[in-house]
Amino acid sequence: MASEKIAFRTCPLCEAGCGLAITVKDDQVTHIRGDMQDVFSKGFICPKGSTLKQLHYDPDRLLTPMIKRDGVHVQATWHEAWRAIEAGLNRVIENFGRESIGTYLGNPGAHNLSSMTFNRVLLQAIGSRQRFSASTVDQIPKQVSSGLMFGSPSSVPVPDLDRTQYLLILGANPYESNGSLCTAPDFPGRIEAMQARGGKLVVVDPRKSRTAEQADEWLAIRPGTDALLLAAIANTLASDGLQLAKQRLGNHINGLDQLVVALAPFSASAVAASTGIDEQTILRIARELRDASCAAVYGRIGTCTTAFGTTTSWLVDVVNVFSGNLDRVGGAMFPLPVAGSGNTHGEPGKGKGFRIGRGHSRVSKHPEALGEYPAAAMAEEIETPGAGQIRAMVVVGGNPILSTPNSQRLAKSFAELDFMVSVDMYLNETSKFADVILPPPSQLQRSHYDLALLTFAVRNVANYSEPVLPLGTDDLDEWQILAKLSAIVSGLGTETEVSVVDDLAIAGVVQSAVQDSSSNVYGRDVQQLIDELSKSGRRGPDRILDFLLRSGPFGDGFGAVPDGLTLDKLIAAPHGIDFGALEPRLPEVLRTPSGKVELAPPQLIEDLSRLSLLLLAQVDDSQLTLVGRRHLRSNNSWMHNIEVLVKGKDRCTLQIHPDDASRLGVVGESKVRVTSRVGSVDAPLEVTDSVRVGVVSLPHGWGHSMAGTNTRVAASRAGVNSNILTDERELDPLSGNSVLNGIPVSVTRIS
Repeated sequence: MASEKIAFRTCPLCEAGCGLAITVKDDQVTHIRGDMQDVFSKGFICPKGSTLKQLHYDPDRLLTPMIKRDGVHVQATWHEAWRAIEAGLNRVIENFGRESIGTYLGNPGAHNLSSMTFNRVLLQAIGSRQRFSASTVDQIPKQVSSGLMFGSPSSVPVPDLDRTQYLLILGANPYESNGSLCTAPDFPGRIEAMQARGGKLVVVDPRKSRTAEQADEWLAIRPGTDALLLAAIANTLASDGLQLAKQRLGNHINGLDQLVVALAPFSASAVAASTGIDEQTILRIARELRDASCAAVYGRIGTCTTAFGTTTSWLVDVVNVFSGNLDRVGGAMFPLPVAGSGNTHGEPGKGKGFRIGRGHSRVSKHPEALGEYPAAAMAEEIETPGAGQIRAMVVVGGNPILSTPNSQRLAKSFAELDFMVSVDMYLNETSKFADVILPPPSQLQRSHYDLALLTFAVRNVANYSEPVLPLGTDDLDEWQILAKLSAIVSGLGTETEVSVVDDLAIAGVVQSAVQDSSSNVYGRDVQQLIDELSKSGRRGPDRILDFLLRSGPFGDGFGAVPDGLTLDKLIAAPHGIDFGALEPRLPEVLRTPSGKVELAPPQLIEDLSRLSLLLLAQVDDSQLTLVGRRHLRSNNSWMHNIEVLVKGKDRCTLQIHPDDASRLGVVGESKVRVTSRVGSVDAPLEVTDSVRVGVVSLPHGWGHSMAGTNTRVAASRAGVNSNILTDERELDPLSGNSVLNGIPVSVTRIS
């Protein structure tokens, strides 16, 4: 008789963290549905979650290491792969030094327990400052602004969705993307529940997205001017009086008077022409935020990927402060992560603060932010000769050839590398350049805990998932791959057991905690704690996670709190544990030297001068600007090889307003040419009034037409790569984030 079981796990494919119920019969997945008993998602599931089965059984997924021989990737044993890596990386290190090795960490790592616990080990083993990641084409502006304001880049306020009565969303489309830096299963359902209880949703976006369609009000802003709108809202609130801010946060804020003066040029009338939103609407929105019983402002990818990403992110929270809605129920609140974070360690309410620019990139002198340089600088760091020139790359779970600016230039530079290693499940547009590809197991073969994403959850919850399917005889877990790679690049050799690296990793984590006077294990014996952890027989990420849970805000402190959390208790609760709604955390959440919210960080006050130049710029209605877009069945560049997610109508189209199409004479054209400073693509045309006049839109993550890859479904619906058009010279100067929205382009007929 067939053996059937139901396995429960959290979906690792996006930030929503939905619970899944997975039917397994004779070690074969037969069905995936939403877990109705999950404490957070309560049965909600999007189309991506049900495709973990297809991902696991995808015939194009790599199952063995690949080595490039005579320009062609061929299957190899793990031993052969390790020997090739040792020879290749050591040759580069011996000839050019460790600074000649660059690293790129991809977006899937944020959803991956192995990556979250062992990527840092790998980076330290490599010993190079040439670090890049998907953060600088995504969320890093919000982390920089949060760090400057609150002292920790993990202190990102999230909207208290389940209790708010007014939600202002800028540059986000949770009906398609399920939320970002705001972990909330069924974000759409939470919005609709707010509206059902009499709340209001206002969406600011150049496109009438699915979220904007649901909104009570859609404001079709000009791309790249969100910071002006927010500055004008803050200016209005300051002019009307800041009684709510002073009443609710007066003892916890610094720099209020200085900020009010700096915002003086940004009146509603001054920004109206630049933003395309009239003065009276701006004044009304500001006062609605102030007068609502509770309200929150939420901005995401469309606000981060602009020339003013950090300043916009800062002004989101300035408005939350000025309207009296920061750190209050129904406003913008700080989660208390169950496994701890940067704002649960150290002295509560005070700390060393946060800074950027501890180093600068070699060629263009971009300042460091969060320990990395802009991804847009990779190409020049590889191309430019001299000491520190990147000669080798280690890429973990990323596809920067499709996801970072001026992709054609980056591809050309990757082709010139002396050596490259890629940890990836596919032979894709980036891993095709690798000398060695190391395949991790599928998502169903790994344990899972959202170590990063639960830091931004709208409730304090914890969900742990054991592997659904076993590893194959010759498979390595991803943490073992990263640990082995760390051993090799640090000079320990290919014969070093991964347990050696694992023991060093757990020792470092425990040592840090016992030295923290605020920790529930402060002053304890390091080896004694490790021995206690090891009684379970766990290794790798699970052992580290057990320690983080036990030493976290709800943990048992290894006996100090008898009823506290352990990994064993979490395993015994397969649907997760809910530790309750968010609660006010000021001032203990702060890690600023002053112990206050810094409303006027010097870097951000200074950037308002740059922002004011937008007020002087002539508005050119004939200039088209390019913005991106998301789709519910896509996830950046790596889920296009699943037939059920890409079938149907072509979604990789250039959307254009009917008035612009008529003006340019492209009405009825099947394809048009889109050209920017750095490149051109030919894209199918879609004429629609869902974009404002002057705006065109291409989705992100497509362009699967490169030779040398093996993603057959994706190649059959290749689409075009929007990042052929994005400009690597256009960056947010504070965070190094790429400008992916608001790119000047022309659109012409194809002769």
